[in-house]
Amino acid sequence: MRKESEKRRIIIRNYHGENLVGILHDAQSTQLVIVCHGFQSSKERIPMVNLAAALEKDGISAFRFDFAGNGESEGSFQYGNYYREVEDLHAVIQHFREQKFVITAIVGHSKGGNVALLYASEYKDVHTVVNISGRFNLLKGMEGRLGKDFVKRIKQDGFIDVKNRRGNIMYRVTKESLMDRLSTITHLACLSIPQDCRVLTVHGSKDETVPSEDALDFDKFISNHELHIVEGADHEFTHHQDKLTIIVLQFIKTHHDKDIDKSKGTQHGRVDKPLRSRF
Repeated sequence: MRKESEKRRIIIRNYHGENLVGILHDAQSTQLVIVCHGFQSSKERIPMVNLAAALEKDGISAFRFDFAGNGESEGSFQYGNYYREVEDLHAVIQHFREQKFVITAIVGHSKGGNVALLYASEYKDVHTVVNISGRFNLLKGMEGRLGKDFVKRIKQDGFIDVKNRRGNIMYRVTKESLMDRLSTITHLACLSIPQDCRVLTVHGSKDETVPSEDALDFDKFISNHELHIVEGADHEFTHHQDKLTIIVLQFIKTHHDKDIDKSKGTQHGRVDKPLRSRF
């Protein structure tokens, strides 16, 4: 008889000695999906919670966690930090591999989508990646947050304080963190993702944070790619959570089942050629 699934708070130390805090949705399965949040977000945002819960309900374990400097995790928040977050993700994946879990997929929302793709281009050891609302051109979207002439101002002052509408400082952007973002070239990373890594990009047609055109750019540069534009959905799929969940679960389960079938075929001396499919 199958045991009841459960949620457990887990702390994992990253390579900088900082504690990363996450929630394991333990479906009593060694198949595990890692769920990554976006910019200035956390594991508690609706897309991360809903996706992890849906995976758990479907019999697949899921782990949603806070990157360093976000949510409950230790460390200071940084504006760029793309590859540092890749290393956080690697620490998480290594932890669960040591616990005998099999990493079925990485799912990332917004900046988390970029981190998942960068991970796939660097480590090449997870073969299913889901990029939700990721930004292709990291040069875009900066002026809206940092104001005009931000490069000139940060060279002059060494930092820019980003304030909310009340004038309170939300976070500080240093010259180093700005250069980190400017030097992260997404299209080169996409070209480095191996052919046997299946990538799904899901984007809302009404996304006002990251335009849906970015999803089309991912489709141009990733060799084994499926694209789904959800009509009317915003950046966080506020009114389209069920639709998002169905699309992501279908993609993960389809490719997981194919891997099982391919493994069986290999045992009998036959390997099916993977098919390129699109929604």
